Amino acid sequence: MNEFEESIQLHAHSPNAWRGHADHRRVATSGMYGGWTATLLLHAIMKDAVEAGSVSALTIHYLHAITPGSVLTVRTRNVNSSRSLSVWHAEVEVEGVPGPAATATAVLARRRDSFTFLDVSMPEVPPPDALPKMHPPGTFGERSLVRPAIGSTPFNQSDTRSVAWVREISGRSLDYLQLAYLADNYPPKTWSMRAEPSPYSTITMSIYFHGTDEEVSSLGDDYVLIEAYGTRAQSSTVGAQGRIWSRSGLLLVTTEQMGWFR
Repeated sequence: MNEFEESIQLHAHSPNAWRGHADHRRVATSGMYGGWTATLLLHAIMKDAVEAGSVSALTIHYLHAITPGSVLTVRTRNVNSSRSLSVWHAEVEVEGVPGPAATATAVLARRRDSFTFLDVSMPEVPPPDALPKMHPPGTFGERSLVRPAIGSTPFNQSDTRSVAWVREISGRSLDYLQLAYLADNYPPKTWSMRAEPSPYSTITMSIYFHGTDEEVSSLGDDYVLIEAYGTRAQSSTVGAQGRIWSRSGLLLVTTEQMGWFR
């Protein structure tokens, strides 16, 4: 078991309930990194939804902060299932704190061959080894190797767009769990056109998984390209959208989130 697997490790507690802990190594600037919380919830769902197919969509609502090091309980339930789709709900509770800290809904699909199209294109950027290295702030950032291509610093930019190669450095081969983890790995878009960091928290995030099982399993632990941009900031809320591409140009993930800022 490597460090990434340790950080999302869950032990059966009771039917559809799992125990884990908030790993100190996955902290962002204002609490646990949002991608880690999303991954923990998805992990619990996938442990219970064993025969439901591969994850297609995940939406997380962040309700209150998870204290690093705290003991957690994740509860899951099947909301509805058909021959093709299965919908699951999960919520995570912090020991000693009433109510859930975050909730998630996931849709799993038994995918089959179908009509296809791709109506967006991967940005043209240099390969990762040709770009400088950096790490995001927080302990989670120490474990994310980022090579910015556009919007190389998140401050004093003319717009909110950022494009960067990102690699989670545990050495674990990419899968849907790690793609969920990486879906939040870009700078808050309220930082882009300001001179310095300001408080930011994700309120809700949706992740849509487009890569097939075969495509994802072929990625190894390579870099992925994360393209992200803000939509609108107004009245202390801000929207952002992102895409995750493989090195070979496969669209793996699209994602959207709403954040709160000062």
